Amino acid sequence: MGGEAAPATPSPEPVLEPERKTLSSSEITAVAHLYRGEVYRSTIWRTRLDTTTNWAVVTLGVALSISFASPDSSPLPLVLVGVLILLFLMLEARRYRYFNVWRARCRWMEKHFYAPMLDDGDLHLEDNWQKTLAQDYLAPTYHVSMMTSVGRRLRSNYLWILLIQSMAFAGKLAVHPTAVVSWDDAMSRADVGPVPGEVLVVAGVLYVGAAASMALWSWRADVQRGRQRGSVKSYSMG
Repeated sequence: MGGEAAPATPSPEPVLEPERKTLSSSEITAVAHLYRGEVYRSTIWRTRLDTTTNWAVVTLGVALSISFASPDSSPLPLVLVGVLILLFLMLEARRYRYFNVWRARCRWMEKHFYAPMLDDGDLHLEDNWQKTLAQDYLAPTYHVSMMTSVGRRLRSNYLWILLIQSMAFAGKLAVHPTAVVSWDDAMSRADVGPVPGEVLVVAGVLYVGAAASMALWSWRADVQRGRQRGSVKSYSMG
């Protein structure tokens, strides 16, 4: 008995790998202009960061001038300036989050566009670094948290400003109106109205201690993030 022949199984079509897209000369020119724009924006926001730092330094200088103007001057300005320094710190941390966006984009293009182009002429678009940059433009967001931003600004400037303020306050208690002779004498000089000097000193220690702890936390977090990027290819711009 002759049966019908089984239909031949079609051979699978070969899978073609997508051809890697290259940038045309006009696209490279557009990226170059984009980079210039991001550098300009990062420069503007960097100037704004310096402005708030300058305000903090100036206000601390004014407080020092008032408190050390005479032996009978109150140390209260050195206490109040801590509130202003905290205000400037929060303003600068907020500005830093904006600055970090423009800075990260510039660094991303330098690392993945300009450096490979200058090295071997291959932009390595197969790594999809351009898609990460495109996504950042399509859905812009902050690259660092507010806590990280505060910690970085403390490490850069404000922790040192707070240390100068603390040493100035301690120096004021130690030398004015005369050299301090005992701990109780120093605490009595720190009294401000109904607030005991011990309360102000403890609050100041907690204030500076919290700032130092946040600076240390952000430093350790940045170190860990850097190690992760060193061992594994990172697609984060933060």
